[in-house]
Amino acid sequence: MAESLKSRVFRWGFNFFPAYRGTGGRVIYIAADWHEVRIKLPLNWRTRNYVGTIYGGSIYASIDPIYMLMLMNILGKDYIVWDKAAAIRFKRPGKATLFADFNLSSEEIGEIKRLAETSRSVDRIYSVELKDKEGKVHARIEKTLYIAKKEVNDRS
Repeated sequence: MAESLKSRVFRWGFNFFPAYRGTGGRVIYIAADWHEVRIKLPLNWRTRNYVGTIYGGSIYASIDPIYMLMLMNILGKDYIVWDKAAAIRFKRPGKATLFADFNLSSEEIGEIKRLAETSRSVDRIYSVELKDKEGKVHARIEKTLYIAKKEVNDRS
């Protein structure tokens, strides 16, 4: 699915947002329906660590807010979405630009909505891999997100 004007403008603005800009990562694509997002993390003077590879903090920080933003935009104002936990597993040093693809299926969104109707809150775990252009995995990150349906008087 192509980017919409709205998702493209969000991407441009988000890439200039100081907290994200400082990670060194760049969002390179947001699907119009927010079900897919892609980022890249180049090896450069801002992301390079003491030994010449991508700093682990940049690896994590570049992917940190993405699933939360996706769910917030897909689910809308009737839901609360927060990052709850994360785990990272470094597989090999990042010696070149790394890429990550984030995907949420329509079935997953339907399941979240179904569970949120019957539970006070829902925890969902998502995994993402940072890979080089050859497809070699350099880091695998697991994110746990808290999702809840807002109470009627919280929807402002």
